[in-house]
Amino acid sequence: MPHRILIADDQSDVLEALRLLLKVEGYQIETVKSPAAAIKAIESSDFALLLMDLNYARDTTSGEEGLSLLDKIQTLDATLPVVVMTAWATIDLAVEAMRRGAKDFIPKPWDNQRLLTIVKTQIELGSALRAYRRLEEENQLLRGKEGPVLIAQAPSMRPVLEVIARVGPADANVLITGENGSGKGIVAQALHAVSNRASRPLISVNMGGLPEGVFESELFGHVRGAFTDAKTDRAGRFELADQGTLFLDEIGNIPLSQQAKMLRTLERGEFERVGSSKTHHVNVRLISATNADLSAEVAAGRFRQDLLFRLNTIHIHLPPLRERREDIPLLAQHFLKRHLARYRKPVTGFEEAALDAMLRYAWPGNVRELDHAIERGVLMAPAKVIRAADLGLNATQATPSLDEMSLEQVEAYLIKRTLARHDGNARQAAEDLGLSRSAFYRRLEKYGL
Repeated sequence: MPHRILIADDQSDVLEALRLLLKVEGYQIETVKSPAAAIKAIESSDFALLLMDLNYARDTTSGEEGLSLLDKIQTLDATLPVVVMTAWATIDLAVEAMRRGAKDFIPKPWDNQRLLTIVKTQIELGSALRAYRRLEEENQLLRGKEGPVLIAQAPSMRPVLEVIARVGPADANVLITGENGSGKGIVAQALHAVSNRASRPLISVNMGGLPEGVFESELFGHVRGAFTDAKTDRAGRFELADQGTLFLDEIGNIPLSQQAKMLRTLERGEFERVGSSKTHHVNVRLISATNADLSAEVAAGRFRQDLLFRLNTIHIHLPPLRERREDIPLLAQHFLKRHLARYRKPVTGFEEAALDAMLRYAWPGNVRELDHAIERGVLMAPAKVIRAADLGLNATQATPSLDEMSLEQVEAYLIKRTLARHDGNARQAAEDLGLSRSAFYRRLEKYGL
């Protein structure tokens, strides 16, 4: 369906000129001559964009009428893109209009090509934002209006929860590290959910899945004709995340040749689309994640140190599942409930042997592997309870029982458990084990802890 545009201006010749210009481009046009008529039209119909004048009364150049209209539109529909126009353009007026929700500013008389480009871009961004909002609403219905599910009762997870609570409401960039499948994406969602940007988009990008040839286009967008397949202008992820949060997963995979451009955007909040010299400005909170040792990557010359400094204003390290075994029964129940709702199987729980197998298993794939194991158990269970065999766990990855462990394995295991109990505090763990600090650190080095 063609996009519908509402034009609000008190001059008939302006309305007609704009109507003809935009109609040729395939848009459906509706025109009004007053702020009251604009409000009435927005209340009764859906529009892809509002193109509006700032002055309506005769001999008025202050723009107050348009600014007041902007405030009302934000109350009615904050996702409606608004582009303002005026023959009395000043920097202060443009800034105030943008502060009140306008997406762009066009002085009169306008340049036709620039106006068409702005209209197309803002319609694209508005459509993306509305689609995201619809998806969020659907997701909230599916999960009972709950936020991201972060199950974390193990002592080793307490520092993670404390950092989320402390820095989540701030705008500081956060770097989340941890093994694959440990739940870095869930932590990113939790940070966004408790932030002041929670009502704005959370845009996720898997940097590991971006070929270098499309890296700039995906992140910064492109204009029509920038390359062979660029048939239309396209907004990038930074634009889509404006005023919200951008989550860059597998950040360690950014090509070295592109890291300088990423750094500039993080420092100044500005970038250019591929094929364009026009600078765009965005306000984005960045959360990134990696399973790589970025300090080692810096030392090897594969990652810029100044970019790392920008990414890890706050650093959260997520422990692997084998170091938070207290959470395994809770996570298993959570995944069981979710997969039972999906497959509608009459399963009621786990056999004792199945729970024991999960607690002893090493979980090299972490929480993601546990999720898949529970899904398999739901599908394979022949009765109302899931057996150990139904989970399909590799016996060689199981943690040996105390009777099967060597003296060194027992000592390493006790040290790890004691450290977890004291939230990584080496002094308290050493005292609890009756060891001097030097003896304790010798053991940490010996066991690679």
